[in-house]
Amino acid sequence: MPRRQNKHKTHAKRREKQNETRKSEATGEAAAAAQESPPAPQRGPVAHSCSSSQEELQGAASATATPAGGSSSKSDSPTTIQMQEWENVFRTLLRSDSSDRNISMMTLLLEQYMLYKFKMKKPILKADLLQIIDPTYEDRFDEILKKASEHISVVFAVEVKEADSDVPSYNLISKLKLPNNGRVRPGRGLPKTGLVMAILGMIFLKGNRASEEDIWKLLNAMGVYDGRRHLVYGEPRKLITKDLVRLQYLEYQQVPGSDPACYEFLWGPKAHAETSKMKVLVFMAKLNDTVPSAFAPQYEEALRDEQERARSQRAAGAAFQSPRPAFSSTCSYHPKK
Repeated sequence: MPRRQNKHKTHAKRREKQNETRKSEATGEAAAAAQESPPAPQRGPVAHSCSSSQEELQGAASATATPAGGSSSKSDSPTTIQMQEWENVFRTLLRSDSSDRNISMMTLLLEQYMLYKFKMKKPILKADLLQIIDPTYEDRFDEILKKASEHISVVFAVEVKEADSDVPSYNLISKLKLPNNGRVRPGRGLPKTGLVMAILGMIFLKGNRASEEDIWKLLNAMGVYDGRRHLVYGEPRKLITKDLVRLQYLEYQQVPGSDPACYEFLWGPKAHAETSKMKVLVFMAKLNDTVPSAFAPQYEEALRDEQERARSQRAAGAAFQSPRPAFSSTCSYHPKK
C-alpha cells in the first residue's frame, strides 16, 4: 500500500514539474514576443467630416500609426523606440483600475505572443495561451482572447480562427489572399495585410487614386520611411512599388501629362477581386473607432459598389444555369461549431 501511494506521489510531482516547465517556456516566449514583435498600434480618433483631405489623411494615418517606427528620427534604433512604446503602454495600464489593468495586460501579452508565434511560423496552442493567463482570470480566457483577436484583426487585417486539428490551437488568416498568409514573401515575418488595407483605404478616400506624396505621408505617419527598413514591412519602397504591384494589389503609374513626372497609386485587379470598397471602409472605420457612414461620400459610393456586385453575382448565378457556366467567388475570432 505505501508503495502505491509513493507511486501516485511520484506521478503527481512529475505532472506538476511538467506544468511548471511548460508555463516557464510560455512565459519566456511571451517575453521574447514583447521584445521582438512591435507593439500593435492603438486605435486613434478621426474627424467625422471627410470634406477636408487633410482630415482624411490625419484620420487614416493616426489610426494606423505603428509604434515600432513611431519616431521620425532616423538616429533612433528600433529597439529604443520599441522599449519607449512599451513603457508608454505600461504607464497607461498602471493608471487604470486594478481588474481592468490585469485584463489589459494579459490581452496585450496574448496579442504579442500570437503575433510572435505567427512570425516564427510556430503553432499557436491554446495550452500555451492559458499558461500566460493568471489563474485568477482563467475563467475569462475567452473574453481576453476575443479582445486580443479583435485588435489583431483591426491592425493587421488577419483573423484569429480555431485550427482544424486534434490539439486545440489557432491560426492567423489574412483577409486578402496574399501569398504566405499575408507575408508577401516566403520566410518568417508578420502579415503585411494591414498596411495593404490602409493604402487601399487612402486610395479610396482620395477619389480612387492617390498621389505618391499622399501615400508616403500616410506611411510616414505609420512610422514607415523611404529608405529606412521597417521591423514589420521591410524595405517600404520595394514593397509598395514592386512587390504589391507584381502581386496586382496596387497599380503604380505616372500621372498623365505630369512634367516633371509625378506618380500615383490605384487599386490593382487582385484588390478589386479579393475585397470591396465597403470592406475597406469598414476596416478604416474600425481603425478609427467610428462607423463607415462617418465617411459620407465614400459610404454612398461603397453602397453603389455593393449593389453592382450583387447584380453581377445574380447575373453569374443565372449564367451558371446555362450551358456555359460562369463561376464567381467572393472573398476576430471565429470559434468552431
